[in-house]
Amino acid sequence: MEVAGARGPEPVQTLAETVAARIREQVISGMLTPGSHLSELTLSEELQVSRNTLREVFRLLTKEGLLRYEANRGVFVSTPSMSTIIDIYRVRRFIECSAMAQAHPRHPGARNMRAAVETAHHCREARDWLGVGSADIAFHAAVVELADSPRLSSFYAQISLELRLVFGLLQDPEFLHGPFIDQNLTILTELENGRPAVATEMLEAYLLRAERFILGAYARIAER
Repeated sequence: MEVAGARGPEPVQTLAETVAARIREQVISGMLTPGSHLSELTLSEELQVSRNTLREVFRLLTKEGLLRYEANRGVFVSTPSMSTIIDIYRVRRFIECSAMAQAHPRHPGARNMRAAVETAHHCREARDWLGVGSADIAFHAAVVELADSPRLSSFYAQISLELRLVFGLLQDPEFLHGPFIDQNLTILTELENGRPAVATEMLEAYLLRAERFILGAYARIAER
């Protein structure tokens, strides 16, 4: 007998989904960078899964845009184009600035922003620049939490994966992430002091600067 309003059991994650999550984590951590070739044989042995399971993993991640298949060459980590970078930052400004504009200083998302800022500072002291990048992504995911929309946060999680690919294009993570650590703190401080409108203006300017910064670096790479 079903109880009204009762929730069914949580869906069980398949093996392919579990392995896909591990590969996503390698992208998020910077272990896999754009253009990296994924060998079926090597990954099958490393992850202890069959090649058929791995092909299903590749299918899932290709559908997400994280991987791409090239005939007669194999599977590679996707390389974002300049138009993709522009679109990602357009979406980021739309989502993040809207979330910030309506935020309350004591929202749990603000606490998560504070935790991400502190992590970024610890990583900077340790010269862990990939860790700084992960903390930066966590900071902006926390900004989206301010909107109180699980669907929006889920959508932004996919944007974050693509953003990590964009970050992976640049070979100097200190050059990429260093300038933005203190800017995150400044934006957070304005929100915590009850000035979300000011924080929103600063966030929008920040995202525009970041977009120009990355596009400039991308253009220099393309010229080589």
